[in-house]
Amino acid sequence: MIVVLKPKTRPDAIETFVSQLEAKGFKIHLSRGEETTILGLIGDTSRLREESFLTNDAVERVMRVTSPYKLAGRAFHPDNTVIRAGNAVLGKEQGNAPLTVIAGPCSVESEEQIIAVALAVKAAGAKILRGGAWKPRTSPYSFQGLGSEGITLLLAAKKASGLPVITELLSINQIDLFADIDIIQIGARNMQNYDLLKEVGLSGKPVLLKRGLSSTVKELLMSVEYILAAGNPRVILCERGIRTFDPYTRNTLDLSVIPWLQKETHLPIVVDPSHACGMSWMVPPLTKAAVAAGADGIMVEVHNNPAAALCDGEQSLTPAAFAELMRQLAGYAKLEGRTL
Repeated sequence: MIVVLKPKTRPDAIETFVSQLEAKGFKIHLSRGEETTILGLIGDTSRLREESFLTNDAVERVMRVTSPYKLAGRAFHPDNTVIRAGNAVLGKEQGNAPLTVIAGPCSVESEEQIIAVALAVKAAGAKILRGGAWKPRTSPYSFQGLGSEGITLLLAAKKASGLPVITELLSINQIDLFADIDIIQIGARNMQNYDLLKEVGLSGKPVLLKRGLSSTVKELLMSVEYILAAGNPRVILCERGIRTFDPYTRNTLDLSVIPWLQKETHLPIVVDPSHACGMSWMVPPLTKAAVAAGADGIMVEVHNNPAAALCDGEQSLTPAAFAELMRQLAGYAKLEGRTL
């Protein structure tokens, strides 16, 4: 249930009203817009009558929410959520629609490699450095990442470049190692690992949640709800392609999800074309298409020597190719009145 308060309701009146509702056993999600304050009631509201709220002078109207993803939906939170990590911004603010690029190798392989890539992508205009410390692989015989050593090397690259960093968390018992990581990534295979989602919800850190390989959009938003319900509002959605009947690409990139999610939710949306197509030559056109569809950010794999990469070299851009892509994106961003 949503209670919309009248404009210019005094803060003390809001506080008193919230306390009264909490005393009745409801958890209250408070959303303050520029003109309107919205109270979202979480709990069993089935026996509440809308008319009973209208006796309060502060209440303008009351609505019931039928969507199962209450905290992720715009009904509870009509304004866009904007997430900051270092100097990077993800999400559209009033009068400002940044296009944020996340770039780096699929896997951290050595200190020399990750620092070289970090400096290269920063010089080209990337705002966030990505790199995998642990790698979930289909085959148990494939390279699984450097583990905790990878975290150490990623933080060394953060220090050398000044870029905030994002890396994937695979297990609850790894979370203490993420104290200095700026954004926690939850990969497609863990999208419905609810214990892990609750844990990152308690962490308070920004979380980038990738859509599962065969997951519906509703399932993605219900997974988001676990993080939000645990008290962490800093969630970034990531479309990385889904499994369909046609194997001509690694996955099928669903760009129609971008405008749909922007209408349905308040959360920023990032597109990962590298994992979607699995081929480096397809990354630039898919990146441009994602920008045209309105994505808040792009996540691109970049490796200084893709032919020798220990993981996903075939979908990684070289630093030179990435710099050319960023040059082209600058023109796209300018046409749409966005900042890169």
